[in-house]
Amino acid sequence: MQQSIQQTEQQWLFLVGFALYLLAMIALGWWVSHRAKGAGEQSGEDFLLGGRALPFWLMLGTTVATMVGTGSSMGAVGYAYQHGWGGVLYGLGGGIGILLLAWWFAPLRKLNFLTMAEELSYYTGADKLVRHVVGVLIFIACIGWLGAHILGGSMYLAWLTGLSLTESKLLIAAGFAIYVVIGGYTAVVWTDAVQAIILFVGFILMAGFALAAVGGVDAIQAQANALAAAQTVEATWLPGLSLAVAVAVGVLATPSFRQRIYSGKDVSAIRKSFVWSGVLYLFFSLIPALLGLAALQLAPSLQNPSYAFPYLALNTLPLALGVLVLLAGISATLSSASSDAIAGVSVLVGDLYKVVFGRLPAPEKVVLLSRLGLVAVVALALGFALLADNIIGYITTMVGMVLSGLFAVALLGLRWTRLNKAGALAALLTAPLVSLLVLWWPGALAFWGNPVIPATVLSLIAAIIGSLLSAPVAMSRSDALALLAAGRVTDQPATDTEKSGGYSSATEAEAS
Repeated sequence: MQQSIQQTEQQWLFLVGFALYLLAMIALGWWVSHRAKGAGEQSGEDFLLGGRALPFWLMLGTTVATMVGTGSSMGAVGYAYQHGWGGVLYGLGGGIGILLLAWWFAPLRKLNFLTMAEELSYYTGADKLVRHVVGVLIFIACIGWLGAHILGGSMYLAWLTGLSLTESKLLIAAGFAIYVVIGGYTAVVWTDAVQAIILFVGFILMAGFALAAVGGVDAIQAQANALAAAQTVEATWLPGLSLAVAVAVGVLATPSFRQRIYSGKDVSAIRKSFVWSGVLYLFFSLIPALLGLAALQLAPSLQNPSYAFPYLALNTLPLALGVLVLLAGISATLSSASSDAIAGVSVLVGDLYKVVFGRLPAPEKVVLLSRLGLVAVVALALGFALLADNIIGYITTMVGMVLSGLFAVALLGLRWTRLNKAGALAALLTAPLVSLLVLWWPGALAFWGNPVIPATVLSLIAAIIGSLLSAPVAMSRSDALALLAAGRVTDQPATDTEKSGGYSSATEAEAS
């Protein structure tokens, strides 16, 4: 009886801590969005991209916070609970992905894209069909990532507070939606920067207490050895590689990371923040693996591995630190969720609005439409999250279905000017078909672990074949860029590059 009362008091303390934390994030979002301009003076460019002027330190904070999300915290801990040090693969894939993003795609900042749909259509002569198809796929991707974050955060919150999973999902979704609706992208990056500090401190403290609880590094390694002995190499190495590839492709093709590029102050700030983020993320990747192994030793019979992380938070920490770790876990969820939400709204307002209504919204209505769109995006993601219960499976399936084709088009378009509409559409169609085949065929799924590798490779091949069997793009890339700039939804004044209908040879060389 005494234990039950103590547990209830602990759950109430966690719930109060979560509520206070949300109120603090909402207040911060409101303050930063009103600090420079009144709410009535925010332009579409301000709301969706923070005025395209994010400095290095804000870029670093928001990128790190977005990377350390639901998958790399709860998901990676759960994966390590099942596969030992294989939990590092999530961080390895993410680190490689962000470093490649810095090397390959950071120069795209000079081309002033608003959405990834603009970018990919640019490679095919600003083709409208490609832009519309990509817009739909990116919107689905944003909804998918957002659903994963709501799912992970709610599982964590439900375990710690005693709320039902449905109640927790509603609270998580409502929490980040409020401060994003209030402040837009500016609120996202500032709250991300604060959340990055909280989550790093919380996770490092949790790793220390978990080590103490199990008896140190030697005990963790013994647990890893025992787990490895029970599994065959053939059963783990390719699925593990597939997980790392899925995470890397996810970073390289996820709209929220592209938005970091489009909103950065300049290429140098973007590259520097991405490189530092990659290094920090590679360091961080050891922590979820350690936590997963510690949870396996302390609780070897958890029904759902995704609960390994909240189990540790509830059972290895002093109460005060438990509240801090609660905030760290919630920070991982909210920071990534808010980024995907604002990226989804950019696509909704910047691309899909025109598909539905046949025209662009008036510039003075962009902020209002964006706020309404945020509510719709969060509601859709919440619907997906209510139907799912496995974080890693959810993420890898979504990456294979949607992001593999987007990555193929982005990579080829950046490096190969022969890519055209037929090739792009072939890649975008191949990815979901291959993914569905792998998911439907039990032998293929057991062999690969997830559909990302075959979906990505075959999408690249389909794009090359489709392009070579059809006519090249007639429009030059400089003309395509000017056409996209002329039809952009935000009221950002045209740059000298866009006014001239092209860009300098130096910029072209770096961006391609």
